[in-house]
Amino acid sequence: MKNKNILKVVFVIIGTMIGAGFASGQEMYLFFFSYGIEGLVGLLITNVIIGFVIYKTFKIVNKHKIDTYKEFLDILIPKGIKIKPIINTVINIFILITFFIMIAGFGAYFEQELGINSLIGSCILAILTFGVFMTSVKGVVKANELLVPILIGFLIIIGIINLKDIHLFELGNYIIKTNKSNFILSAILYSSYNSILLIPVLLTLKNYIENKKQIIKITTTSTLIIMILSVIVFLLLVRVDVDITNLEMPAVYVVSNMFKAARYVYGFILLGSIFTTAISLGTSFLQNVTQNKKSYTHIAAIMCITSVIISKIGFSNLVSSLYPIFGYLGLIQILKLSSKKVIS
Repeated sequence: MKNKNILKVVFVIIGTMIGAGFASGQEMYLFFFSYGIEGLVGLLITNVIIGFVIYKTFKIVNKHKIDTYKEFLDILIPKGIKIKPIINTVINIFILITFFIMIAGFGAYFEQELGINSLIGSCILAILTFGVFMTSVKGVVKANELLVPILIGFLIIIGIINLKDIHLFELGNYIIKTNKSNFILSAILYSSYNSILLIPVLLTLKNYIENKKQIIKITTTSTLIIMILSVIVFLLLVRVDVDITNLEMPAVYVVSNMFKAARYVYGFILLGSIFTTAISLGTSFLQNVTQNKKSYTHIAAIMCITSVIISKIGFSNLVSSLYPIFGYLGLIQILKLSSKKVIS
């Protein structure tokens, strides 16, 4: 595989990971920043686990030539276990719910930053994603290939600007620990629910991988970039000067107030991140549940219309209530990956 194709896979992985919850700072606050300086340790734990999931999934896909998530479950779970169809259904539901969360996040940005009714923003993203769904996996890869490098570049620039007045060796003085729960468990839950979303997307990329060397390159590059971007968003939250629990998108609030010239640049980052995650998840869901082109089109249309209706529940409400629940489900998947031996 050429390096260009390796980068295509890396960009889809990052595009899936840095969605509405990530770029907005909502996930970062909930799972890491609220734990104070320990949250940075949690970030390291999370990225190690995610790197493991990427590597092990691609090894299994490459060895067994898997095409669907059902086939992936057949490898992970022994024959005779009757809960496999239930697990497959629950995973698909979670992917669909997260797609709805991306639509809600798009609308939330329009309302918080532009003063435009959230339904309008949600409708715009629903229409855009439907258009990409009609191009299948190639359209998803192309969209990520175009947008993700720009998103990474903008985030790094904003991160460097943010470091200007922050004394890293005194970082503990800037962060107030508000969550008394176990930060290690929080980090594991974050990586586990992300694995539920990531694995079906990785399966759609099977034609871009060929051997162990390429898998290692993809894994290390993706994990390193995700770690850097995570720390950047974490450090942005240091500058929140109001009750962070009242903010739907704390990272956007910081950029809008502290770096006014970058306000709309970060808005582009956020909206682009939401878009890349939505198309990656939506495509993996459609490939999992549809049998032919006709049903693919019909379900895609129903999914996009329904997402606009569901988006009225609210972005932060969806993230805080649903993600931790599915995090526990993802633990099962990670444990099964850990126990599965894959010979090179």
